[in-house]
Amino acid sequence: MEINLLAFGQIAEITGKSAWKISGIKDTNALIQDLEKQFPHLVKTNYSIAVNKKVIQENTAINENDTIALLPPFSGG
Repeated sequence: MEINLLAFGQIAEITGKSAWKISGIKDTNALIQDLEKQFPHLVKTNYSIAVNKKVIQENTAINENDTIALLPPFSGG
């Protein structure tokens, strides 16, 4: 199962890429663990996760070809 990852702002800077594909991830908790293992700076970084353009707050199942966005904190003004 392959999913699409998009990273924005400081998350893209930490990962060194703004778009890539990964496989073998079943849910967002597993995704977070995998990303924090690959990119230890993410452990101390606040970010949100959107699954298919919907920001999620809890563990969410990931399906084939889903698009996951890693979003830095938003600032209003």
